Amino acid sequence: MIFGSDNQAGASERVLAAITEAYRCHDDAYGDDHHTAAANEVLRATFDTDLEAYFVSSGTAANMLALSAMVQPWDGVICHHQAHVLLDESTGPSLFTGGAAMMPVPERDVRLNPQAVESMLGRLPADAPHNVRARALSITQANECGQVYAADEIAALTAVARHANLRVHLDGARFANAVAALDVHPGDLTWRAGVDVMCLGATKNGAVAAEAIVFFDRSLADDFGYRLKRTGHLTSKARLYGAQFVAWLADDHWLDLARHANAAAERLRRELADLPGIRLAWACQSNETFVLVDRPLFESLTAAGVSMYEWYPDALPADERIGDDELLARMVTSWATSDAEVDAFAAAVRAHAH
Repeated sequence: MIFGSDNQAGASERVLAAITEAYRCHDDAYGDDHHTAAANEVLRATFDTDLEAYFVSSGTAANMLALSAMVQPWDGVICHHQAHVLLDESTGPSLFTGGAAMMPVPERDVRLNPQAVESMLGRLPADAPHNVRARALSITQANECGQVYAADEIAALTAVARHANLRVHLDGARFANAVAALDVHPGDLTWRAGVDVMCLGATKNGAVAAEAIVFFDRSLADDFGYRLKRTGHLTSKARLYGAQFVAWLADDHWLDLARHANAAAERLRRELADLPGIRLAWACQSNETFVLVDRPLFESLTAAGVSMYEWYPDALPADERIGDDELLARMVTSWATSDAEVDAFAAAVRAHAH
């Protein structure tokens, strides 16, 4: 009963086979191999636009390197108050950008909205050089609260950013889940909606360690190879990334994997509606589900082998409250989650609820 994170799942057979095949022979190093070149071509075809992509092994590295190409050390990056770049990447943004600040939108909502971003921008002090200068907006798709942004919602956010002369970064660690949930072309959620740079994650969705930094505005990629090198992310046998991305994207394999994860989450949420001692915290649209759980039940479930994480209580919207004996928890399904796991979880809740 593994619902702690989609990072806990393994890799798809297709991706594993591609890695094995890639290392059966010699190839050029440091990203000059034909697998990396092929991955760039497949990405261009997938997004239906010219682009430039670089590959790293972790989402943190992808986000930090992308932001370093977008802002100066004295700049700020506006983001959601639960954004991964704010809460879960330590001081990485400051390190990689040379000092740039993360600036969370203060409204406690489960998603960014243009009005809140615009209001925040209007309240920021602008006495240069004394204040932080906002120069980028970071959007997560699907976001850390299990929400997905439709194409027009992304466009509305980027319009606010453009009006304030901000670049737009998209953290796409679960981008496949968003595309699958919305059933739209990936280009509609990115460059057509005004995104400059995105970090496309495959690791959570069937790959081993594969993240792409995708530059739709190719001018931002100038000298990016130096950023990879000096931060220790220029991988010698870099075909590891290219081989995975080619196999992952081929024949919409990435979307099939994401659809399975999303469907498993929907099934889990349907089960939750009839279970005692646990309830949905808010409506979710991707493979993440947030629940309010009686604390004794949570402890019993984890002792019984259920993997699920207690979550940050301030992720709750401002008008929601946690009961005295409750906690907020996150449950994540993956491409490998089975119906049997969901059924076993439901049975465990019924067995341990008081």
